Amino acid sequence: MASSSPSSSPSTLSTPSAAVAPTRRESFPGPAGALEVLIDAPTGAPAGIAVVAHPHPSQGGTAEHKIPQVLARALQAHGFLVARPNYRGVGASEGTYDGGPGEAQDVLAVVRELRAQYPGLPLALAGFSFGAYVLTLGIGELGDSGESIAHLILSGMPDGRLSETLAYETPAVAAIAPGALVIHGERDERVPLVNVFEWARPQELPVVVIPGAGHFFTGKLPALRTAVEGYLRRPPPADQN
Repeated sequence: MASSSPSSSPSTLSTPSAAVAPTRRESFPGPAGALEVLIDAPTGAPAGIAVVAHPHPSQGGTAEHKIPQVLARALQAHGFLVARPNYRGVGASEGTYDGGPGEAQDVLAVVRELRAQYPGLPLALAGFSFGAYVLTLGIGELGDSGESIAHLILSGMPDGRLSETLAYETPAVAAIAPGALVIHGERDERVPLVNVFEWARPQELPVVVIPGAGHFFTGKLPALRTAVEGYLRRPPPADQN
């Protein structure tokens, strides 16, 4: 989906911290060439690793978009080391746009790099709009490889027919990430809320609706972050991979 611009925890992850480290830029190997990756590290040793996927590059979506930043800061505050890659052809990343499958491989390459650096830590994935769709394309491969997803956050995710010329067939995720958090704006003008309900219903996934929010959560970013942080305080389902 396109972008127009930019209490105590029961889990093992740390509780939120007000202090944050500055974002740094790194280069990771990717399937279409080097990937530019923005890293948001926690103040102490990482308690988890996370990858945040940005919205559609054809309309200005990058790792520096406001919603990936909100998602990253929430994860960082809970002890995750967060990677925000620019997909192939975006920013300083090499390669060209691939419509979703290639971008999913970019995300998987970043997951593999983080996993090599931080073996054994819980993995979280978060995406907004087209980025959420990209994650759904890639998590099946993670599951097949034996990777466990502790947290999956899908915000503003596209599914179904959005216009006469645009439609998404978004893969199901409940078998791999049964505790996924699906967040959507009540007044999303790009992805009708009913589309998300129809996608989530057969998977028995709850949908968190932000009242009055449009696709870009304008004026509702604090509510978005609150929903994400509440989710991160919950332990992952026991029956997950």
